[in-house]
Amino acid sequence: MSVFQITIFFLYIIAGVLFALTRLPRFSDQGKMSLFVAFITGLTGLLWHAMTLALLILVPDGISLSIGNTASFIGLQLALIAMIGAAEGSLRGLSGGLLILAGLIAVNTGGQVAVEASDPMSWQIQLHILVSLFAYGLLTVGAIVALFALIQELRLRAGKLSSVNQLFAPVETTEKLLFGITSAGFLALLVAVSTGFAFVENLFAQHLVHKTALSILALVLFGTLLAGRRFAGWRGKRAVYLYLWGFLILCLAYFGSRLVLEEVLGRSWG
Repeated sequence: MSVFQITIFFLYIIAGVLFALTRLPRFSDQGKMSLFVAFITGLTGLLWHAMTLALLILVPDGISLSIGNTASFIGLQLALIAMIGAAEGSLRGLSGGLLILAGLIAVNTGGQVAVEASDPMSWQIQLHILVSLFAYGLLTVGAIVALFALIQELRLRAGKLSSVNQLFAPVETTEKLLFGITSAGFLALLVAVSTGFAFVENLFAQHLVHKTALSILALVLFGTLLAGRRFAGWRGKRAVYLYLWGFLILCLAYFGSRLVLEEVLGRSWG
């Protein structure tokens, strides 16, 4: 494990634990200092993580990706959403959990052999790949928030009251964050699909048809969820389950297609 991986791991873990502790009354006396240290360590880790990952992914001939760096990119988005969410006091418990998870994922940075295109990529293909990766990462963060909201609702329905409840934001606040992420992820996925049609030749060729069809289906499900929220007030378990179904289909589109192409057929997915 490299110095970078170890350092980023501990920066995120420290920030995550401190954010979570600020939600517990017994640590209220150290709240301001803990919050200050959490923001400093979290932002330091976020900036270093972003710069290192950019150097690994953006290469002269295009984009160099490995499964490890792809996972690390999702970890970076987890950390980014966590730091944004931490600005709201009631979300700091969730932010703490996201940062701890980001730290665990970040240790994959630089792992495994990168998959590079045999020919230099055009800027259009690079744009499509980066937007697709951003959309997937953002919707992955949303899936984690959705699970958090589901656990929160199940605890409330079961009447489980303990100090752990302090780590949870009000259900309405968590759902507001979830639908904010869903909206941004839907738009990013829409751009990804659109740039695929515009820039990728033979998008419905045999080796890409499943990825394309599943991505469109996921896009429809996320769009349905947003419409249901806007016009019918969908919330709670119905909204969470629909989100998770959309995310599962997106996982099949991305990782399922990639696994078959790279490990079975030995081809690039981009």
